[in-house]
Amino acid sequence: MPGPARHRSSVLSSTYARVVADRRTQNDPPRILLLAGSSEASVLAKRLTALREVSVISSFAGRVKDLSLPPGQVRVGGFGGPEGLARWMTDERIAAVIDATHPFTAHMPGHVVLACESAGVPHLRVLRPEWVPEPGDQWSVVPDIDTAAQTLGTLGARRVLLTTGRQELAPFAVAGSYIWFVVRCIEKPEPMPLAQAEVLLSRGPFSLGGETALMRSHRIDTIVTKNSGGSATAPKLEAARQLGITVVMIARPPTIGPSVGTTGQALDWCRDLFGLSSVP
Repeated sequence: MPGPARHRSSVLSSTYARVVADRRTQNDPPRILLLAGSSEASVLAKRLTALREVSVISSFAGRVKDLSLPPGQVRVGGFGGPEGLARWMTDERIAAVIDATHPFTAHMPGHVVLACESAGVPHLRVLRPEWVPEPGDQWSVVPDIDTAAQTLGTLGARRVLLTTGRQELAPFAVAGSYIWFVVRCIEKPEPMPLAQAEVLLSRGPFSLGGETALMRSHRIDTIVTKNSGGSATAPKLEAARQLGITVVMIARPPTIGPSVGTTGQALDWCRDLFGLSSVP
């Protein structure tokens, strides 16, 4: 006898097959669920919504209040785990999922893999290439936020530019009252767990000149950042290299499921999957 999980998977798969058949009968365009939260998602939403051959729903987790909304249909909020996502995809007749969330998104990539395998929906993750150290860089690579906070004491840091986001500040409260932080984030942290901190509300892209001026004016000796990759926030690494500033670099979590590194490759995947005549 099949177990509950296998039975649930077969039920969802058969249901999905029926709704796909219904959609084709109605000549509805294939519906793509685009999980947003990165610059790549914005590019994909713009280029895919320019087509009449597919329909795109951009979905945001809702953690950032000041969203920059892409063109096309938008939804905000969670799905209720992998099973909730699988049900939602079946109800909404989703034909494919593109996960273009931030490289450090905690749970959604795993949920996508489980839900899509359960519902029989093809999926792809868009994951921009990581930053790699260059000659002159002074990187200390660590596996997670907690280790990054502990490493500050080992390095003798005193004035730290913290760019890991407003939701993961608590571990740095144990770094010691002798460290002064500049916390750069999009929205104000509430509450602020750090005893000595200045908050800079800002959204990239940043320039080399601006990053250099920021580090000099605040006498930064250490930067803590995640290896997000991309060009929008990379100037801080070049500025650190030129100024001889140490970077505590938090490594990415392991990648699961099929992935590509560029929006162009993701568009090619959509073209091949749906037989699109062209992708602008």
